Amino acid sequence: MKKPLILILLIINARLLVAQPSADYIMKGRALMEAGKPQEAARVLTEAAGKSGDYRLLTERAEAFIQSGDYTRAISDLNSANTITPGSGEFGLARIYAIRGNASTSVYHLELCLQSSFKRSEKEVMLDPAFSTVENTPEWRQFWKKDWYNNYEKALAEIEYDLETGSLADAKGTLNDLSASYSESDGNVYAGALISFSEGKFTESVRALSGLLQEEPSDEKYLRLFARAQAAAGNHAGASATYSRLIELGVPDAAFYLSRAECFRKTGENDKADSDVTKYLSFYPGDKKALSFAGKVASAGGDNIKALEYFSDNLRLHPNDPGCYIDRANAYFVSRSWELAIKDYSMSLDLQPSNPEVWLNKGISLLNAGKAEDACHDFRMAFSLGNRKATDYISRNCIK
Repeated sequence: MKKPLILILLIINARLLVAQPSADYIMKGRALMEAGKPQEAARVLTEAAGKSGDYRLLTERAEAFIQSGDYTRAISDLNSANTITPGSGEFGLARIYAIRGNASTSVYHLELCLQSSFKRSEKEVMLDPAFSTVENTPEWRQFWKKDWYNNYEKALAEIEYDLETGSLADAKGTLNDLSASYSESDGNVYAGALISFSEGKFTESVRALSGLLQEEPSDEKYLRLFARAQAAAGNHAGASATYSRLIELGVPDAAFYLSRAECFRKTGENDKADSDVTKYLSFYPGDKKALSFAGKVASAGGDNIKALEYFSDNLRLHPNDPGCYIDRANAYFVSRSWELAIKDYSMSLDLQPSNPEVWLNKGISLLNAGKAEDACHDFRMAFSLGNRKATDYISRNCIK
């Protein structure tokens, strides 16, 4: 038994070693496309495609070519992806031919997609702007006369839509109908976990998903919701482990690093949090949330100079965001640089004057800078906006 087990483990590890670099290239490519740099994204993905047989590198590069208007090369990549993994390029081909106005060829490839393991949801197809050029054609109307989704798939999609739009009662009603017809379905359990999550019953959601993951431990959809439910339930260590699992599986979503960093920060693992947010920033170097988080992690780790560098970078990139001024002001506050803190708190209040916490902190900074009269004004402003902590400062410093 030992030799086959060792062989299986070696195969799994080899796949993970291949998957992870591919995922990094895909995330980099997506970030560049989101930044409006599809040609640069194509270059990055070309570098990776020469090292790996991962079909996803080709479908992702095809998307970069589509954004560049190079449909011929995109079609070539998608056909190559189909050769590696049948069905993987069909949705992309359907989109390209729709963009070109070739309705018959578009629906041909869309049919192949919906008959494959890469089947897309009806919502995803209908909301894709690529198909807007053919949606009024006879071929498109004829295509949708066939039921491509069974009643069960439609019901699950309806539950997801109802939860997205806040119609919890409708979602519950649909699940009740499903349970009556499909009593022992994993889809029912997943839908129930979604509803529990929407209701704030995070422990129930975790329990349901734990059962599903025992049967399908690598299901991306289950793992995504499981991580969110674990974090919401306060199990940040468990959530970080689930995000690690998704990353190890090679799922190309940079947001996992930021989410895992938040979990690590809450478990006091600042070095790991710093590593993950740095990884995220390698894809999205100007991301406001990530830069703010990176500064807070550095501050929590006792490196206030590094924190100030992150916060200053964020301000340079987002000079009209009050939160960016607050972050840097708080760092100055911690280091007792009162005048600098006052300046940044003041800039924040110019942009958002109704923040009671900022009025209080600015008042404390003024008090420490020897400006008691101005501090009392700020304490009263904080109190008038609902900050009860200001009461103590007023009674101790402003009542004579």
